[in-house]
Formats: sequence, C-alpha cells, structure tokens
Amino acid sequence: MTDSNSLQSGPIREVLDRLHADAKSDRLKFLSLIPRFAAGLLRGQKLFDVLTPEAMKDFYLPVSREQGEFLYLTARAIGATKVVEFGTSFGISTIYLAAAVRDNGSGEVIGSEIEASKVQVAKANLEAAGLAAHADVRLGDAMETLRDLPEPIDLVLLDGWKDLYIPVLERVTPRLRPGSVVLADNIFTFRKSLRPYVESMQSGERGFASTTLHIADGFEYSVYLGKQ
Repeated sequence: MTDSNSLQSGPIREVLDRLHADAKSDRLKFLSLIPRFAAGLLRGQKLFDVLTPEAMKDFYLPVSREQGEFLYLTARAIGATKVVEFGTSFGISTIYLAAAVRDNGSGEVIGSEIEASKVQVAKANLEAAGLAAHADVRLGDAMETLRDLPEPIDLVLLDGWKDLYIPVLERVTPRLRPGSVVLADNIFTFRKSLRPYVESMQSGERGFASTTLHIADGFEYSVYLGKQ
C-alpha cells in the first residue's frame, strides 16, 4: 500500500480534470431529450423506456468530483483490491476506483457497460490515466458480464440502469465479505424508482446496514454484515 494519493497530481489528475470539464456538456444534451421524453410519457411509456442506452450513448452521466473522491477514500479506507462497478459509462468513476486499488497495492476494478462506444472511450481514458492494468471493463448486459467474478469483492458501485440495481446486487452479494461496501448512486434523482432498493437495504433483510448520504445526487451507503 502506498502512502500517496494519486488523485492529486500526474496523469490521473489531468485526465479527471478534462473529463469533469467535458461532462458539463450533459446539461445541454438533456435539454435536447425533453421533446422525446414528453412524447414518451404522453404515450404511456415508462421513464426507462425513453431513457434507453442508445438514447444516452453520448452522455457522460458522471459521478461528481466530490462523489469520486468519496469513492476513492472509501476504497482506500477498507483496503479494497477487488471492486465491481455497474455502469462504467466513459470511465470517470472507474478512474477514481482504479486509482484507489492501485494505491492500495494491487487489484482490479471490474466494470460493466452495455454501450460499445462507451467501453472504447472508457478504456482509452483509463489508458491515458495510466490505470489500464487495474481495470477490466466488460461490454454487455451486467447480468451476464458480472457472472464470473473473483471473491471476496470489497466494494461495489451501482450506477447503471436503476431497474437493475436489485438484480445486480443479488448477483454480486454471494461474493461479498462482511465489511464489504455497496454504494448506489442517484438516490435522489430517481427517488421513486429506487425506493424499493433503498427500503430493502435499510430494512436489514438483505444483510446490510445502510444509510442515505446527501452527496450530489444521493449515495446509498451500505455495509454488508454477512448472511442473516
């Protein structure tokens, strides 16, 4: 384990600065989706029938810098070497997690992303940050790409399609250890869609102690206590 914080300087800092700046363009892109979103609702479509991976392929959908630093610090604090990420997008959160894994001494982040163009860009960003050796970004449906996982998994980030948070959680839970951390993003933005997830985590029925953190779009922070 290194005593340095690789987020503070060098290629990792440079790449993250560039990506966070570029991600600000998402605001204008969202405005362009309003007519499509409104038309879909009028036809009785559900939110995720409109916000498809294809429709969102040019969106960063990033964690904030504050969230990224929280991910890094959490992974460092628990000595994470095996991390799983659902929803890699262009790889901003992956960089924070891979930096932590590397600074912890060794290990890998296994990411899942359904959009092929995003996988290519994420891999290029990880390469530019000098972290390619610490990340395996898998293309496809997370329910398939996350079948083959090492164990124990130390940390999980859920930041993909919200209707899959519970299925993906159930996929990875058997590979967690007591003390593993699961972080779920967008708790406030998709409050209604994610209510079943939050309630099930906070009830203790899944073997977690859990609380909602008021960071950016909302993080559900859950610690695995083991089989009940």
